[in-house]
Amino acid sequence: MNPRFLLASTAAGLTVALAAHTLSACPTCPTNLGPSLSEQVATADIAVIATWKDGREADLEEGFAGSSTYEVSEVLRDKTGTVEQGAEVTLKRYRQAESGETFLMLALTDEPVDWQPPLAANDAVLKYLRNLPPADAPIDDRLQYALAHLEHPELTIANDAMAEFAVAPYEDVAKLKEHIEPDKLRSWLTNPETDQTRIGFYSLLLGLVGNAGDAEFLRSRILEPTQDFRLGVDGMVAGFLLLTGAEGLDVIDREKLAPADAPVSEVFATMQGLQFMWTYEPGRIEAERLRASMRVLLDRPDMADLIITTLGRWEDWSVIDRLMELYDEDEYAVPSIQRAIVRYFLVAERAKPSEEGGPKPESAKKAAEYLAQLRETDPETVKQAERFFFLQ
Repeated sequence: MNPRFLLASTAAGLTVALAAHTLSACPTCPTNLGPSLSEQVATADIAVIATWKDGREADLEEGFAGSSTYEVSEVLRDKTGTVEQGAEVTLKRYRQAESGETFLMLALTDEPVDWQPPLAANDAVLKYLRNLPPADAPIDDRLQYALAHLEHPELTIANDAMAEFAVAPYEDVAKLKEHIEPDKLRSWLTNPETDQTRIGFYSLLLGLVGNAGDAEFLRSRILEPTQDFRLGVDGMVAGFLLLTGAEGLDVIDREKLAPADAPVSEVFATMQGLQFMWTYEPGRIEAERLRASMRVLLDRPDMADLIITTLGRWEDWSVIDRLMELYDEDEYAVPSIQRAIVRYFLVAERAKPSEEGGPKPESAKKAAEYLAQLRETDPETVKQAERFFFLQ
């Protein structure tokens, strides 16, 4: 498939994942859906609806790769001006289909024309396509249309609706409040057949429009005892905190962050929920209260590098002395944690005065002192941390 039709994605480690919450895309949506149909049509030079006419299977003895012929029934887009209704398109690959079966076909005008594998399009998909707002339509129009087709029984439609949300900024998703139907979300979240990759997103939407009963429902889902990996916990936590604020965060601290035996996957997802609140809903919970929750996890050496990185990004300098104490403790004296501590000090050292022209913060002075000590006692770790820090 031509790379112009592919949505690039990168798998990264946990530390990068925590930092990857940006304002450019839905933070709790599935990330494996690829470009939406509106994007694909907009990217294509030619987009047509065509019916399967006939085909010939491959014959290895003859060196024939197979072929399929389609008849264009509707032209959606043609930058070349060369494709007309009734035209035939023959692809050099065989696809088994019924005569008259309908497909969406996309192509680029490379030489020769590069047709992509046809997408089966029944009557429901055709109706969806014909009413689909184009990629350059206002995002509110596109998202409202997508919202109406989430969990559509036709998988192609349901996936495409989700793909529209996957690339939508959270601020635009949040504007849909008046159009979101809580009863639908409750039904989807309690249906075992719902795609588990969407649970986090639906939980977040419920947090935008739900009530006290929904908060209790999300609480019960978050606190389900498990040692297994679960999808959607980040969205559950975000939705729960949207509904409950600091009071709900007390529950999260006590039940999800404080237990030393909580599975790393659960704690990490909970951290992402906190990260969501910090990044996308500042003011719903006070910054210092969120910092306090993140500090709870410093007692977990298995996640300390992530916590330290986040606290530095959140400009929490209250743990600066503690980090220096932890630097040489047995469970924390590992390269990844020590580098995270050094990077924390590097960030703290650059902290600006609370008022322009004011004195250098005490935290910045202390960070500089600790860095000077570590350059004497552990110069190699400091050098490694600085190398990557200054590339940021």
